[in-house]
Amino acid sequence: MFKEFKEFAFRGNVVDLAIGVILGAAFSSIIKSLVDNVFMPLIGILIGGIDVKGLTAKVGEVDLQYGMFLQAVIEFLLIAFVLFLFVKAINIFRRKEEEKTEPTAPTTEEKLLTEIRDLLARKD
Repeated sequence: MFKEFKEFAFRGNVVDLAIGVILGAAFSSIIKSLVDNVFMPLIGILIGGIDVKGLTAKVGEVDLQYGMFLQAVIEFLLIAFVLFLFVKAINIFRRKEEEKTEPTAPTTEEKLLTEIRDLLARKD
C-alpha cells in the first residue's frame, strides 16, 4: 500500500499540480495586492475620492457592503485577464516550438534513396 501511495504521490502530474496550486496561491496574493493597493485607489480617485471597498447601502437595519463585492469582481476580472495573457503567451511559445519540431518534407536525395531501397527490397 505504501508503494502504491508513493507511486501516486510522486507521479509527475501530481507534483506538477501541487506546484501549480502553490504558485497559483502566491500569484493570487500578488494580484490581490495589486488590486487593493494600486487599482482600487485609482478607481476611487476616478469616482471622486470614494473608497470603493467601503461602499455600503442601508436596507432596513442591514448594511449591504456592495463595495467589497465590487472589489472582488474587479479582482476576479484582473486575475482572469492576467491568466489569459499568460496562457496566450504560453500557447504562442508552444506553437513556435511545434513549428521547429514539425517534420519537413523529404529532400530529393531522401526520395531517391527511398526508391533505391524499395527497388532492392523487391529483388529479394
